[in-house]
Amino acid sequence: MACPWRMLDLVAALRERVAATVRAACGEDAASTDPAVHRSDHADYQADVALALARRLKRSPRDVAAALVGHLAADDLIAEAAVSGPGFINLTIRTDRLGQGLDRMLVAEERRAPRETVVVDYSAPNVAKEMHVGHLRSTIIGDAIARLLEFEGDRVIRQNHVGDWGTPFGMLIEHLLDERATGHEAGVRELVAFYQAARAKFDADPAFAERARRRVVLLQGGDAETLALWHRLIEVSVAHFSEVYERLGVTLRPEDVAGESRYNADLPDVVAELQRAGLARESEGALCVFPPGFTTREGDPLPLIVRKQDGGFTYATTDLAALRYRVRTLGARRVIYVVGTPQTQHLAMVFATARLAGWVDDSIRLEHVAFGSVLGPDRKMLKTRAGDSISLVALLDEAVERAARVVEEKSPHLDPAQKARIAAAVGIGAIKYADLANDRIKDYVFDWSRMLALDGNTAPYLMYAHARIRSILRRARGEGTAAIGPIAVETSEERALALALLEFPATLARTAETLQPHRICGQLYEIASVFTTFYERCPVLRASDPVRASRLALCTLTAQVLARGLDLLGIAAPEQI
Repeated sequence: MACPWRMLDLVAALRERVAATVRAACGEDAASTDPAVHRSDHADYQADVALALARRLKRSPRDVAAALVGHLAADDLIAEAAVSGPGFINLTIRTDRLGQGLDRMLVAEERRAPRETVVVDYSAPNVAKEMHVGHLRSTIIGDAIARLLEFEGDRVIRQNHVGDWGTPFGMLIEHLLDERATGHEAGVRELVAFYQAARAKFDADPAFAERARRRVVLLQGGDAETLALWHRLIEVSVAHFSEVYERLGVTLRPEDVAGESRYNADLPDVVAELQRAGLARESEGALCVFPPGFTTREGDPLPLIVRKQDGGFTYATTDLAALRYRVRTLGARRVIYVVGTPQTQHLAMVFATARLAGWVDDSIRLEHVAFGSVLGPDRKMLKTRAGDSISLVALLDEAVERAARVVEEKSPHLDPAQKARIAAAVGIGAIKYADLANDRIKDYVFDWSRMLALDGNTAPYLMYAHARIRSILRRARGEGTAAIGPIAVETSEERALALALLEFPATLARTAETLQPHRICGQLYEIASVFTTFYERCPVLRASDPVRASRLALCTLTAQVLARGLDLLGIAAPEQI
């Protein structure tokens, strides 16, 4: 589903008008100058284009701004244009246009044909291991991107590229056989303990290690019994992943799992195709591709190894096979990899190789959505006191427990079931929002007190703003008020809220291009903040019609936008908090 909000992009409309004015006042040569339109504390918007033009025209910025304002007549969008300061142009939007735009935002969403097919690769835990905090960012960021692109009209294919193949599975399968022999197969459900026991046995028992190596050969050869045991490990692991995703409110499903094993049969053909294209050549016994522009510290060409000396394939081979499949078979026109920053060079080399091989042309976008790390209070990687990775289940349990204390303090009158539902929404939403509100490329410090705060740019603050609006609307219905609107923008507080709401659709559209969810968070926080000011200064239920009806409509729209924005981030918006 998509929504008609995109026609309400005020910044885009103002940029068009300012650009046309530059062309009319300064000629075609100046028409490419950036209009530089942005929000302002001194007017609705401000255009800084005169400052850049002044250098080109060798005139004072204020004179250039005055010339532009002379051509920038009031129209159906702009009520007033005025020169400010050293050469800024202040732009005021027509009040009736603001009201019309808000009324249109209350219109139901409409269906339309998908724009393009997009593959989003995210989460990617390892089979037979418990999900831990290291999987948090890829899972949360990737899911927000998938949700947003679907909302914007794309056909999104989620791909959970789990680690489900390779040498460790010989060790795990042999341990599973030993467990069966002693009647303790249930131990596989305790993934951490199961993996650690298998690892310890492999390191300490040479006979077991030898059996594990032979088991790898059987797995790779397609032995029926070995494959059945391998499927058992995957089954238990996927069940664990699904439980975590459900608690996190993540839209990945078992059918989205596309592990390394899916591409195993394709690897020889991938290598052969690279050889036929003249891209793969031997180097020190291995078969490598040397994409231009990648060098070692010594300045030598950097290899992307696609077949090892022993004839085995690599992660790069699997990634190339996956990319080829996503473009050729799934028909992707945009492939997005939500993977940590350390993989930047690897993915860049994979992308370059795919383009050299002719699998990807200029019409297909390959994008690495890189992200930083989650840090503890000591600004080191977040771990337990013992130095182990924190399991996601334990992290979510603690989040809900802490949120329950906040809910108890804020709403002691609610019944236990309500408190439990709200605590789950607040606790898990707080974790997700704290991650998404930060520029993804940067590390961030995991701070319970900050993320659960009821003020500032946090999920609880946005949830509380939404719940407060829903309370207003319930009271209005209880008083017999059914009709709302149309919206009339009269006060400065209403105007600030109107501008913040009308910028939301454009924020979504820009985020769909930049893949930076923190921009959505920032816009939601602004909406909640200006609503708070509006609520404090502009009576809603105590106002008389038509002002009351208008403000109820404005409240309704604000609640809808907050709920929609949180939903796109994968966060619930409770009716009460």
